[in-house]
Amino acid sequence: MSDLATEDDIARARSDPEFRQQLLAHNLERLLAALNHMRKNNDKDPVSVRQIKEGVDLAVKLADRLHQKDRKPGPKVA
Repeated sequence: MSDLATEDDIARARSDPEFRQQLLAHNLERLLAALNHMRKNNDKDPVSVRQIKEGVDLAVKLADRLHQKDRKPGPKVA
């Protein structure tokens, strides 16, 4: 599995509950590892903090996208 979820991964995850669980678990493990690394290093660098916040936002967005069963294309918010 690649580092980032592709559109194909997301489509597969919608129809394959086992793959969806693996995809979520993999991405949550990566997020937790990064957070743990920051905690151990007492990393308060603003760039690192921003990147972790972005990672959390992406993890939430991924989970939301995976839970949308009948996603219909519509206008994208900028």
